[in-house]
Amino acid sequence: MKEPVVHVGIMSAAEVALQLQTPYCCNGTQLCGPLKAEVCDGQIVCGPLVAQQLHFEPTDEQGRFCIENVVIGVQFHWQRLQSQTFQGALTLRLIEGNIQIINEVRAEDYLRSVIGSEMNSTASAELLKAHAVISRSWLLCRILRDNPLEPFPIEHDDASDTADRIVRWYGRDEHTDYDVCADDHCQRYQGIGHVVPQAVDAAIEATRGMVLTYEGSVCDARFYKCCGGATETYPTAWEQRHVPYLQAVRDDKDQQPLPDLTKETEAQAWIAAAPDCFCHTDDPALLRQVLNDYDLETSDFFRWQVHLSQEQLQQLLLHKSGIDFGDIFALNPLERGKSGRISLLEIVGSKRTVRVGKELEIRKWLSDSHLYSSAFWVETGNDGTDVPPYFVLHGAGWGHGVGLCQIGAAAMGAQGYEYDQILSHYYPHTTITKIYE
Repeated sequence: MKEPVVHVGIMSAAEVALQLQTPYCCNGTQLCGPLKAEVCDGQIVCGPLVAQQLHFEPTDEQGRFCIENVVIGVQFHWQRLQSQTFQGALTLRLIEGNIQIINEVRAEDYLRSVIGSEMNSTASAELLKAHAVISRSWLLCRILRDNPLEPFPIEHDDASDTADRIVRWYGRDEHTDYDVCADDHCQRYQGIGHVVPQAVDAAIEATRGMVLTYEGSVCDARFYKCCGGATETYPTAWEQRHVPYLQAVRDDKDQQPLPDLTKETEAQAWIAAAPDCFCHTDDPALLRQVLNDYDLETSDFFRWQVHLSQEQLQQLLLHKSGIDFGDIFALNPLERGKSGRISLLEIVGSKRTVRVGKELEIRKWLSDSHLYSSAFWVETGNDGTDVPPYFVLHGAGWGHGVGLCQIGAAAMGAQGYEYDQILSHYYPHTTITKIYE
């Protein structure tokens, strides 16, 4: 196959400030410099152009444009605005009253930005190559859609849901107007405003066209920041489906069997013990390989605590779920995955008792943005009354835990593991396959 072109959804807004840094052509008109696009009478007005859709083609391969006030980290604790520079073609499309900005870029150029956005370019060469392979795999899995193991679920409510049981998971495939979005929902794609270091280019070139495959199909290579010592199985985060290469793995070199972290006592002991593993590190140099400046604001990702008063928890749950629980008596983990991540949590209140899942929905309900992970146990305050005055969540890891642990992979690279060894550790039973030149 040929190298594909990727359609990336950058942002959607009522008006957009653009800077065409090189000449572009749209509807026979050549443009360059600053432009403002806004919606007027059901049309996009952009300089001299008026239409429901505008497509800008660069006049040469070096075409670049800048967009102001792009939101990154949407609904996460590091959400902020950035001005970002992109290369390739640009489409402005009117969708539901807003201007949708779509960037068309070749797959390998897309990856240059992704690797530089997902981690620091000072990472080891082996980590950069490993991430190039999995980022390419994740992307092409969605473009090719040839994976019989993966149904590409959109946001889903369990068919057995009732008023007292809400089980929801979120697929990364709900985009209908483009292939992938530019934020953490898919892969971080923050343009090319930063200089892409030689190490990133070298890693992408060394792995050009290479993906992970399982029984001939491109793998849905999921990844996240920190597993907390154990990776998770696919069904804990998404629908009930066995994916052979997304399994629970102990994140250390000895690969001893994990304790049964589906049991409450074992999960609590595991989280409290903070075992030695690849991602258990506070080495600032190693962390800077994976964490960009705004990620480094999060320092307690391996083991963490969240303190919530009774009043805070009530207000938080009302705001995030829309449910008035009244006084909160208990947060009871009912089902845990093999890494200890909770996939079904019972919230017991004086007015309502509700069971909620899966892991991301739990994280959304218990935080203004997203709880670091759903691998936690609950300590309740006791002042002699039925209503606990406070709750403390003792947690482990950062992210859903399925697939590659970025901090663990950074540690493996620093310890001399090669990229194929890193990939076989986090994605057992897979093969590295070159599918285009």
